[in-house]
Amino acid sequence: QVQLVESGGGLVQPGGSLRLSCAASGSIFRINTMGWYRQAPGKQRELVAAITSGGSTNYADSVKGRFTISRDNAKNTVYLQMNSLKPEDTAVYYCNADIPGYNGKSYYPQADYWGQGTQVTVSS
Repeated sequence: QVQLVESGGGLVQPGGSLRLSCAASGSIFRINTMGWYRQAPGKQRELVAAITSGGSTNYADSVKGRFTISRDNAKNTVYLQMNSLKPEDTAVYYCNADIPGYNGKSYYPQADYWGQGTQVTVSS
């Protein structure tokens, strides 16, 4: 079984910074794309940022230039550095990972794994 455990959320003033971490553990042979999503009250969950195993990244327009996603493949961990935070960044942030299964001969696709979510609140 695979688990994603997030940390680093909290309360921060506008203009402040936070760093989220998400560590994957369990039966893992390979991790493809990892990403961060967020869901604000009354809104749909949206992609914030994603990073492939090779390091290619993409960001939501609303966070470009302020957030940076990175990963440590040796630690099966993905990070989200959030700078210049705004009140509209307030949401529950979820880690997501595409982790294929392995049957001893080949990889096969599985449903994405999700973390439990961590609250980020930007308020004065």
